[in-house]
Amino acid sequence: MWSEIVREFEASPSQAKVAKFLLENGFSVNERGRVTCNGLEIPSTQVARATGTDRRVVDATTQRILTLPLHRTIFSHMRVTPDLSGVAHHLGLSVLTIYPKDASERGIVSAAVRVISDAGLSIRQIYVTDPLLSEDPRLVIIVDGDLPPSVIEGIHHLPQVRQIVL
Repeated sequence: MWSEIVREFEASPSQAKVAKFLLENGFSVNERGRVTCNGLEIPSTQVARATGTDRRVVDATTQRILTLPLHRTIFSHMRVTPDLSGVAHHLGLSVLTIYPKDASERGIVSAAVRVISDAGLSIRQIYVTDPLLSEDPRLVIIVDGDLPPSVIEGIHHLPQVRQIVL
């Protein structure tokens, strides 16, 4: 599905860049062709600055999105959720970022969650970057308190894991 969304913009690299930025950040496009974040409008000039494009490219991209049924459906329903990883240490939480060997392999999330739950830890947040949208996909798990060495070691030894960052 993501490849189909991005494929529509192949002929226009600038528009593809804007569309990918919107997807990566969970931004929507409302019925007026405005970029929104959970209902709040974001000026096209701000999106242009963030993507290194022009405001007119942003506007052309959003208008094009509205003309394509699949794109309109996807982009009109995108929502942004809070990412606690940046404030975790202030909240007494630990962040574990797992980089898989192959992000398309099944069972990565369940294997990591099993190690954490077997240690009796409470997971506060978990998210995965989409391997089709991210050059370096990862699994981020935020847990209450400190991560014991046994959990870090257990996850590090999972066959799907390439790297762990704390």
